[in-house]
Amino acid sequence: MKKPVALVLGSGSREHSVVESVARSANVFWYPGNGITGVVGLRPLIKPGHTPLVTNPMEMLGLAGYVNADLTFVGPEAPLDAGIADQFAAAGSLLLGPTRAAARLETSKVFAKEFMRRHNILTADFRVFEDADEALAYVRNRNCSLVVKADGLADGKGVYVCDDAQQAQRAVLELMVEKVHGKAGERIVIEEKLNGEECSFFVLCDGTVAIEFGTAGDHKRAFDGDLGPNTGGMGAFAPHPAMADLGLRERIMREIIYPTLEGMKAEGYPFRGFLYVGLMLTDEGPKVIEFNVRLGDPEAQVILPLLESDAFELFRAAATGRLKNYQALWSDQVAVGITMVSGRYPEKEMIKHRITGPITPGQAILDVNVYHGATVREGEDFFATGGRVLTVVGKVQSYRVARDRAYSVVSQIHFENMRYRNDIAARVFQPPMP
Repeated sequence: MKKPVALVLGSGSREHSVVESVARSANVFWYPGNGITGVVGLRPLIKPGHTPLVTNPMEMLGLAGYVNADLTFVGPEAPLDAGIADQFAAAGSLLLGPTRAAARLETSKVFAKEFMRRHNILTADFRVFEDADEALAYVRNRNCSLVVKADGLADGKGVYVCDDAQQAQRAVLELMVEKVHGKAGERIVIEEKLNGEECSFFVLCDGTVAIEFGTAGDHKRAFDGDLGPNTGGMGAFAPHPAMADLGLRERIMREIIYPTLEGMKAEGYPFRGFLYVGLMLTDEGPKVIEFNVRLGDPEAQVILPLLESDAFELFRAAATGRLKNYQALWSDQVAVGITMVSGRYPEKEMIKHRITGPITPGQAILDVNVYHGATVREGEDFFATGGRVLTVVGKVQSYRVARDRAYSVVSQIHFENMRYRNDIAARVFQPPMP
């Protein structure tokens, strides 16, 4: 029987894990990919001198046609913000991901917060500001911890968790006056800081129906002890131990997920694709920190290895509105992932440092996968190019053993000025989670 063809768009470790998962039952093209593409997944043959952009919907539609894709999977958020789902739908080409309007749950913090207010979805109290002086005056008069968020996309770095008014003022100045994230910070959200255990909750949606698609805990701060600036993610573990409580998961589906799906549909933006809900488990119950409209990175790298169902078939069912009779089946194992980054991350830097160690399939010890992010390949050598370079994932029956195995492989990998956190998943053990 001829295998279906999938096209995966993106270049990070998340997309590497998606390609491996989908490749169990489909032939997978991966674009633009990274250093491991060709070893994992198929690299489309592109005319020399022409580099189609993943943020150009027409070029990606042409690429999907060129490889005869039965389904296109979008990894990062930028193509969704560019309207790739709208373009594919108009052309009758199947793609998993929300329309540009529906993607505003992630691409506009203001839209998401006001949507939650309209539909009575629990979240932190907030104010929206378009004027820097008004925002500065507001935070000066607040004697509590605050979170300052850029309205638009900022590569996961537009959120400032502030312990006092001085830090909040600094965040406002960076976003609205210094414009460190450009237009993304022209409007900002300032909200109360929620306290509790943070959890990532994923669902796969077909516009009407949603099915659970795993939970995870992640580590956003750059340095050990949750210190330093926010990043796209320095590591993760799955599933989240607090989510072993079926009643809690059912409450999240009832009070957050379905009101979101029904609200989006009622407002004319049916949501198809992955909805990734950042939650805080507070004393008052689960509250939404933020929405994302795609799989997380590094969460995907610890969730997808645990999936036992046919990933391609699930993704196609969601894209065609047929999830009603599906559910995702999962391994009883757990996974812990360590993200290895270049020295100045989350600052941008252009580097090219040779990587040594067990970084290709089959080289690492049993039950450990190495997912490539910011890498390139020249001949038989791989090079780090800056940012999040690799995610090393251990998958066994125990969080402690999974963590130890992942770190044992991390210790065998080297590139100049590499850095990683030493405390990934430590909060699973100290203190014990509820």
